Amino acid sequence: MPPEKNSFSPDYAISPGEILEEMLESRGIKKTEFAERCGRPAKTISGILNGHVAITPETAIQFERVLGTAASLWTNLESRYRLRLAEQEVSKPTQEELDWVKLFPVSKLVEHNVIPKPENSSEKVRNLMEFFGVASVEAWRQIFDRQRAAYRKSPSFKSAGAVVAAWIRMGEKAAEEIVCEPFDRGAFLSALHAIRSVSTQHASKWYPEMKGRCAEAGVAVVLIKELPKTRLSGAARWLTKDKALVQLSLRHRSDDHFWFSFFHEAGHILLHGKKQCFLDDDKTGTAEAEEEANRFAADFLVEPGAFESFCDRGDYREAAIRHFAREQGIAPGIVVGRLQHNRMIGWSNHNGLKIHLRWAAE
Repeated sequence: MPPEKNSFSPDYAISPGEILEEMLESRGIKKTEFAERCGRPAKTISGILNGHVAITPETAIQFERVLGTAASLWTNLESRYRLRLAEQEVSKPTQEELDWVKLFPVSKLVEHNVIPKPENSSEKVRNLMEFFGVASVEAWRQIFDRQRAAYRKSPSFKSAGAVVAAWIRMGEKAAEEIVCEPFDRGAFLSALHAIRSVSTQHASKWYPEMKGRCAEAGVAVVLIKELPKTRLSGAARWLTKDKALVQLSLRHRSDDHFWFSFFHEAGHILLHGKKQCFLDDDKTGTAEAEEEANRFAADFLVEPGAFESFCDRGDYREAAIRHFAREQGIAPGIVVGRLQHNRMIGWSNHNGLKIHLRWAAE
């Protein structure tokens, strides 16, 4: 059996020329002799020794034959060395990168555990690029321009575009962790009916059921905390042809607003094309698609005929609202929100029937 070749593989990066020079000295081999044995010009070996010439796979094999050291040792050393040089080259961020970082609330992204806490400017740049999955500011701008076109009707995107882009990315990354079946319209409608009926339960029960049922129908549902200046209630878009995303923020913290936002975004998924993207905020206009999503949410949550009959009776006491909500199988806060929106009662009336939502860590 032939002797094992040297499998030395250091966990640090140094010039392979330094290792080669030490090896030649320890064996008493002169550089010119080594070059002759390898069949390489002496100038090439000198370049390798001083780090100016890279070791190619062919050269590594020649080193293996002459010195008995594995070719993989030399290629690994060379790869690590060149990577280290490249890292050193980009370790100092450019002014363009420093200006780009200022667009984002880095401390909030750290607080939300979406990027590690950076120790310096270079780490800020690297952490943000890894978060967005881009290699350069220019690459990010190309993606940002596409998003700006997709969400062109959103006032929030116009006023805080980069921060909104970060919120959108947070949703994408969260959705990547959710395994979904291929989208099925009928299954999604069935899921919505089931989810509507659990609005009376505590969030610790309805949120897991919401996520699970929607995932089975091909829709990832994620709750993502707001970032400063975003003012977003939700978003809806298609990640692939078979997987949709509904992203919610708990912006107003009340159950009526949350449920309306969820069914509003679900309406976008069901009613509008897979190439369309929707960001819904406090200033979203009354475009046709938004009106359709609003109507879908309102009618899905409260049966239109029953609501009209309830309003005709004109009894908006707390007991009557609770009774109607039980008949509909929904949380009473949803009825209160609908009555307030339709100006049947004042905005300050019966808010005690609404459930205040909060994040688990609060």
